Order: sequence, then structure tokens, then C-alpha cells
Amino acid sequence: MTTLAFLGLGAMGDPMAAHLATYARAHGHRVLVWNRTAAKAGAHAATHGTHPATLEEAAAADVIFTCLPTSAEVDEVMHQMRPHLRPGATWVDCTSGHPDAATRQAAELAAHGVTFLDAPVSGGTVGAQQGRLTVMVGGDAAAMDAARPHLAFADKVVHVGGTGAGFAVKAVNNALLGVTLWATGEGLAVLGRAGVNLGAALDVINASSGRSNASENLIPQRVLTREFPPTFALGLLAKDAGIAVDLTQGVQGSAPVIAQVAALLRAAQHVVGPAEDHTAALKLIEAMNAKEIL
Repeated sequence: MTTLAFLGLGAMGDPMAAHLATYARAHGHRVLVWNRTAAKAGAHAATHGTHPATLEEAAAADVIFTCLPTSAEVDEVMHQMRPHLRPGATWVDCTSGHPDAATRQAAELAAHGVTFLDAPVSGGTVGAQQGRLTVMVGGDAAAMDAARPHLAFADKVVHVGGTGAGFAVKAVNNALLGVTLWATGEGLAVLGRAGVNLGAALDVINASSGRSNASENLIPQRVLTREFPPTFALGLLAKDAGIAVDLTQGVQGSAPVIAQVAALLRAAQHVVGPAEDHTAALKLIEAMNAKEIL
């Protein structure tokens, strides 16, 4: 029996751990779950047949998954678990973390005989619920191959490079999400001030070269409807775009558009609220133009 531990039962982690539980039942494995709010772990166990655990108990697992808000939270649980880790285990961090943290965390775990993989995911809460996430993995390729059967929440798994590469790809991917969302919002706000029907404008854009996930899905389903359903927090998008800026500086690159949008997303976080859905960043554009996008 392989023991799997999943730490972090938020909007993404809860359904990811549920898919892990289904996989474990089919293969005779056991899944331990932990959450800072213990009641969530209890509820997950009652619904999905997982087992609530302390961090010390989870540390003895063969494969440890983390899905936490930032690398800082991963550091906290890693510090508590480090004395109890089992040599030969693999730590798979699905957090949208920082590449610099991955390098440090991998070294710390290696000293205890544990392999670290940075394995952030993309696909949102819908992808997590459907078990169709894309996982971008940094670290040892052989370790990824060994862990691959346990990634029951994934539809696509891609090894993107050495330690930290997974976090780097995730940060740039989300920064690009921010860029297209922000740019599309600006364009629609301008069109709205010009008296253009924005639904009709989106019909044109989505059949033309300006289309993106933001124009095809996010804005029609969340902004035009004024629903802004809380799935991916604005504060987390701002964090990820900030990591992309850090990465740019670290490699002495030049990405002024990403840097500018990262600053705008941080401003939107402060004005609109970090817990709001990331699409609510466009409320700042609306304020700047005195025009709602609807």
C-alpha cells in the first residue's frame, strides 16, 4: 500500500484530493489529508473516504502533495514536517510557487532523502473538478515519471526543466493571462465610451485576431454578466505576475509589458480587493474610464 498525503484543501486542492482518493481506492492506496482549518479535512474525509492527518502523520507518506497559496506557506509546513519525513519519499508541490523557493526547498528536502518536484497546475477550479488539469513539472525527470501515476487530477503532464522550471512556466503563463485580460478590458472600455455595443464587439473580436481566453470566456461569462464568481483570487494573480517580474530580473531579461501589467494588477488588488475574482481587476479599468464593461 502506498500512502499519499495531500496538504491544502482550498478551491483547487479539495477536488484534486478527491480525484486522488478515487484513484487510491482503485489501486489499494491510502490518502491522508490536512488543512489549516481542520474541519475541512474532516469534511473531505466524510465525503471522499480520505483520512484526516496531522502534519507529523502526513510526513511519513510516500508521496506528499502540497497545494497552498504561496511558497511561504509551503515553507511553514515543511519546517514542521522535516524531522518526520521518510527518506525515499517524493514531495510534489502544486502551489504556484517561486522558482527561487523551489531551489532552496529541493536542497533542504534532499538533505533528508526526499525528492522535490515543483508541479503547479493550470485549468482552474473547473479543470480541478473534472480532473483535467495541466501540470508543469520542474525537477528530476525520472522522479516525475515515478510520480506520474499518482497525478490522478491531471489530464496533461509536461516536464519543463530542472528544479524551479515548473514554477517559472506557471508564473509566466499567469502573467500572460493578466496581460490579455487587462488589454482586452482596456479595449472594451474604450469601445464602450465610443458607444459601441460590447457584446457585438466581442463577437467580432472572437472571430478575429484579437481573440483570447479572456475575450472568449472570462469577460463574457464573468464581466458582462457582472457576476465575477470567485474562482481564482485577484491577489493570487497579482502574486503570480509579480513572480514573473522577479524571474525577468533574475535572468536580466526585459519584459516591460508584463512588468506594467503586474503593477496594474497589484493596484487593482488594493482597490478592488485581493479575495475578489481575478476578472474583477477590470473594475479598476472601469473606474479609470468612468464606464462599466457590459
